This record gives sequence, structure tokens and C-alpha cells, in this order.
Amino acid sequence: MTVRPPAPARRPLRIAVIGGGPGGLYAAALLKRGDPAREVTVWERNAPTDTFGFGVVLSDETLGGIEDADPAVHTALRRELVHWDDVHIVHRGRLLTSTGHGFAALGRRRLLEVLHARCTELGVRLRFRAEAPPAAELAATHDLVVAADGVHSRTREAHADVFRPTLTTHRCRYIWLAADFALDAFRFDIAETEYGVMQLHAYPYAHAAAGSAADPDHPTSRPAGTRVRPGSSTVIVEMREEVWRAAGFDELDEAESTARCAKIFAEALQGRALRSNKSAWTAFRTVVNARWSHGTTVLLGDAAHTAHFSIGSGTKLAVEDAVALAAHVDARPDDLPGALAAYEAERRPVVESTQRAAAASLRWFEELAGQLDRPPRQFAFNLLTRSRRVTHDNLRLRDPAFTAAVEAEFGCPPGTPPMFTPFRLGGLTLRNRVVVSPMDLYVAEDGVPGDFHLVHLGARALGGAGLVMTEMVCVSPQGRITPGCTGLWTDEQAEAWTRITGFVHAQAPGTALGVQLGHSGRKGSTRLMWEGIDQPLPAGNWPLVAASPLPYRPGVNQTPHALDRAGLTAVREEFTAAARRAARAGFDLLELHCAHGYLLSGFLSPLTNHRTDAYGGDLAGRLRYPLEVFDAVREVWPADRPMTVRVSATDWAEGGTTADDAVEIARAFAAHGADAIDVSTGQVVPDERPEFGRSYQTPYADRIRAALGVPVIAVGAISSWDDVNSLLLAGRADLCALARPHLYDPHWTLHAAAEQGYEGPGAPWPAPYRAGSRRPPTGRKDG
Repeated sequence: MTVRPPAPARRPLRIAVIGGGPGGLYAAALLKRGDPAREVTVWERNAPTDTFGFGVVLSDETLGGIEDADPAVHTALRRELVHWDDVHIVHRGRLLTSTGHGFAALGRRRLLEVLHARCTELGVRLRFRAEAPPAAELAATHDLVVAADGVHSRTREAHADVFRPTLTTHRCRYIWLAADFALDAFRFDIAETEYGVMQLHAYPYAHAAAGSAADPDHPTSRPAGTRVRPGSSTVIVEMREEVWRAAGFDELDEAESTARCAKIFAEALQGRALRSNKSAWTAFRTVVNARWSHGTTVLLGDAAHTAHFSIGSGTKLAVEDAVALAAHVDARPDDLPGALAAYEAERRPVVESTQRAAAASLRWFEELAGQLDRPPRQFAFNLLTRSRRVTHDNLRLRDPAFTAAVEAEFGCPPGTPPMFTPFRLGGLTLRNRVVVSPMDLYVAEDGVPGDFHLVHLGARALGGAGLVMTEMVCVSPQGRITPGCTGLWTDEQAEAWTRITGFVHAQAPGTALGVQLGHSGRKGSTRLMWEGIDQPLPAGNWPLVAASPLPYRPGVNQTPHALDRAGLTAVREEFTAAARRAARAGFDLLELHCAHGYLLSGFLSPLTNHRTDAYGGDLAGRLRYPLEVFDAVREVWPADRPMTVRVSATDWAEGGTTADDAVEIARAFAAHGADAIDVSTGQVVPDERPEFGRSYQTPYADRIRAALGVPVIAVGAISSWDDVNSLLLAGRADLCALARPHLYDPHWTLHAAAEQGYEGPGAPWPAPYRAGSRRPPTGRKDG
């Protein structure tokens, strides 16, 4: 029998950690705890008592992860945490409170002390006032290098070719300060100054021992609004860059800035002073990396990613990174590249989701000045739901009284969810706020809608939506996207549409049917979507027209002919002829398609309109032809039927339409009689870089509505009835258009009513379907 020699003992890992912030320290502690034989060293350039900033917020989820990973740290932190449930929002002198939010915070210095003690107890080497050697040098003598060296990471910069970072600097300046008293809630306050809007974010992070001279029950410790007690609070002051400069903060030193902020927010602070700690005005930078590891060097925390402070996730993400990294290294100590890949695979989706929420929150605060004219409760609800992580349904569970008050201010009838509140659009009253968004089907023959269109639109009408839209209906053969597009350039097509409108009005009374008219422009003469989207036909292509002779994809799509005066007139007349047919066919609403790079959109975008005549140049010139078409259609469209316009509010491309442009475009169409603006984005140029995510286009609708007061239709990855209720109640939209959910479930609206326990005029079930108005049982419920 052959006796095998024993396997050689595995050498314990040598680990270097660059950066002694919370993420680096906790990673060091967990990596040492996972194997006490490991040699773990932390390099920190500052002294152990140095810290920047004041309080940090940790969620219940993060604390649970800490407890699972290291109960000793959790026990130490639990003794230090300050808990609160309320958010106080001050809107033009009126205090509104929402409860049930469950925050916990502690001082950053105290957090570091706890982690220093734990690292020392476990045997981690802490090297303070010591600049770490470069990561590449450490990697030569260590098995693992953890770069937790912050937002200005030298490790990331040294290996930028591998990590491929993207750093985006944003439009606000902010400063971290502190107050020597503890608020009893998170407080958000606004100062409308002669220089512009400034905002304050404040929360408690430490309580002093009871029985001091400033006892919580002492009258001087209980100012109006947010109550205070002995202790400490973080106070962040933020404003747009141009406001910061206009107010002269760029010329003030640290002490002067601190005193000035205390004076501006004297009412919120009850005249108390603020203090600083190496505090400087900063413009927030979002950090994104294509990769988080390079060999056995890995990024952690702010070195890998940042999330705006308004959702309180910087320390949270770093600590959660540490938990995940240590777990994967412990699981695969002999395969560190695999462990680092698994760490990134686990954490990246979580981080990206958080960054999307943080980006939405950040932009909301950047555009705060445009939000202030909202009714107080709607403003507060909008603020609370700004990141899309808190929703109507979630807030109704947290604080039913506050949510009910917001619903009453919105005008919800008793027992009626916001989405089933009627809405009047021009001369048309919609029974609910749900729109079936236009969806190209590409199954028409010679532009004539057939049985598929009847079943598709009829099913969605029976499904309960207040407004059902057709796909883009083309105004001429030359204006088709594909050979399968529907049209309204012949009477035969109009008769086929009349059959569909007749069915909807007879079998789904109360449902409105809208037609979207458009012309493909340079994006025409392509294959059916499932045969190759935006690819030219293999044969039988027709000539294209556009604002300028620019192919959609050079070398792929054909170069269109730039419309001359005669061509402009001819296309305008095609639109008016189609509108007359649409009116005779019985449509209740008409939408003019000026988005997604089609003909009229091509005039609006500077990326696709290079004309030098009256129809090009500045925005007024680029608007001229779409407005001429709108006016011509509005003139022949019945006055008692509403007319809307779909626009692309951004091209998602440098040099294209901006959010500011979109407001002016919407303003122009509203001035010419548009009853609502349908706010979409992109699809104008092929090299766009959209920021996809849940409800990702709605901030553009929100901005137009806030700026102009014109009704807006929000679109773009709105997927749940909770999203719809949240957007409506926040005042970000008047109607919500959904496409894919209605492909998945033609009765999406009726099912949304059933799931919310709503039975009312906003969602009537067709008589033959009433037996299905309750969810079928799915099995035993007794466990």
C-alpha cells in the first residue's frame, strides 16, 4: 500500500490594508478574525484621533450584517447608537413630520475607536501616521492588498488602466459641520436667500448623559419644531455652485463659513453655533469603476464607489463591502483571484442599485429650487420618495396618517388609490391615471391594422387602463419605420381603425383610445424589430427624408434627403390629412410624435439638425417646423378632443438636447395648445448612453411639470402600481404610461385594483369578467 505524504501546511495569508477608515478597519478585523494566523497590517496616514466629518448613519440591514460577521463589534456599537424614527421637513415655515423611518447613527470618531479596539484585540497591526507603500510594492510582499484609501484613492489612480474609473463631479457644494446638541429627528430645512436656495440636512449622532444642565425637559432645550437635547448633531449645508459663489462662500475661510451657515439657518438651529473640523466646501464626486480588482489588489468602499450623502450610504457600503470581502476570502483562501471575483459579483449589483438611488436623490437636491412651489405635503412626499426606494405603499405602512393626509391633499376620493383618481385632459375625462404606452407591433399589411391590432388594443382597453394608445401610426408610405407599420394615409386604413375604435367604445365604455401620429424620418426603411432592429431592408428600401442629410448609422443606414420648402409643406399636409382621418375614425386623443429620433424629433435635436436656414440653428429655429406641424394638426383636430406631444427630454449624448432645452420645448408646445407633454428620452442617436433604471425617465417629466405647470405623462421602466401611485402623489406626473407590464398582463390595471382592494369607478370590470375580479386561491395557507 502506498502511503501518501501529508499535504503541506497552508501558509497563512499576509494582508495589507491601505486606509484606516471604517471600511478598511472592519475588513482588517474580519480578515484577522477569519484566521488568527494571518498577518494583517493597516496603514493610515493620519493619527488615530483624527477624523473628518461627524456622525455616520447605519441601517438595520447593515447592523444585522455586522452582528452576523462579528457580534463583538455589534455589541460595542449597539451601546453607542442614537435611534430616531421621525423626519422633519420644513417647507416655507411649515413643519411636516413623517414617522416610522428607523434611523441609527453614531459619531465617526467613536466608530473608529470601536474598530481600533477590535483590531488591536484581534492582533491587527495598526500603523498610524504612516503613508502606505504603493499597492504594487505591497502586492510583491503580501498575498492580498485591500485598497480602502477613499474617494481620492491613489491605488485607483495608479492602476487606472485596469480599474477604468469614471469620476463625475456634480453641481452642488456642501460642507460637513456639527452642532453641540442632539436633534430628536432628521431635519431638512430650506433657506430661500437673495442668492438662491440653500438647504440643511441635520441628524443626531450622540446623546449626553441625562441630568445635565441642559436637560431634555428644560424649557430652553425645547425650541419650536424639532426638539433638541444634550449631545451632538451632524449638520450639512448644501447649495448649487452658482449660489455658493454668489453668496461669497468661495472667499470665506473655514471659521467664516461656519459662522455664516449658522446665521443663515439660525431658526433651524435656534440660534446655536456650529463647529467645524477641518471642514471644507466640497463638490460631490460619483466614483464608478469598471473593475474592482487587479491581481490580488482589490478596491473597497469609496475607492471603488461613492453614493451621495443624502441617502446616507457611504459608510454603510464600505462596511458591507468589508463583510462580503472577508467572507469570500475565508471561503477561498487558496484562490484569491476567484474570491475577489466572487466579492465583486456579489457586491456590484447592490452598489449599482444604491448608486442609482443616490443619483436620483442627488439630482433632486440639485433641482430643489424648482420643487418649492408644490403644496407642502406633496413637497414633503416628493422629498421622501425622491430616490424611489421609499414608495407610496412603503410609506403608507410606515406612517399611515401622513400618507392619508398627502392623499387628501392630492384629491383622492375616500378609499381610492391615487392611480384611480380621475383626471381631466382638455375636454376628455379619464377615469384613471394609467396609460397603455404606444408599442410598435409591426404586423400591418400596407399600413392597414388587422385582427392582431383589434385584439391587442381591445384586450388592453378591457384591461382597465384609462387611456390606450396606438403604436406610432405613420402619415405616409415614406414615413414608415418598417413595412409592418400601420398608417393613416388612405381611407382603407381609416376604416380599419374605425372598426377598432368602435369595439373599444362599445365593449370597454369609459376607456379612451388615442392615436399617435408620426413620421420615421431618417430611421425608416428598416427591418421588422425581431429581424434586426434599425437594420436596412435587404431589398425594397424606399428613400428617406430628414431635417439634415445625416444617416442614423453611417455606413449602415441610408443617407436621407434634407427636406426643402416643398417637402416641408408636403409632409405637413400628410400630417393634417392623417389627423382628419383619425378624427373621423373616432379616436379620443391625438399625440404628435416628436421623440426618439423620428422626423420631427430630428428637427429638435442639435445632433440631427444641422440646417442653416430658418428651420435650424438655435432652439427657436429647430422648433419652428415641429410647431408648424403641430399648429396645422391642431387646426383640423376637433377642439373638444385633447392633443398631446411626445418629446425626448434628453438625447443621452454630449451636445444633444438637454433637460433645460426640454423645458423650453415643452413650454413652446404648451403655448401652442398642447394639453399634455408625454416625456420620454433618447433613441435619437445610436451612440447614446442612457442611465437605465426603475422609473429612470420620470425626473425629466417632474422637471417640466414643476417648471411649467403643464400636465405631463411619465414613461420609462415604470413597472408596478406602487410606482404609479408614488409618482402621482409626489406630483412628478399626472398620468403614467406603461408598455412592457401591459404586454405581460393585458389586465394589468384591473389586477392592480384587485391587489389594492379597490372596487370603484376608476377600474370597473367588464361584466363577463367579474367572476375573475379576485385573485384565485393558490393552495393551502395554514402552513
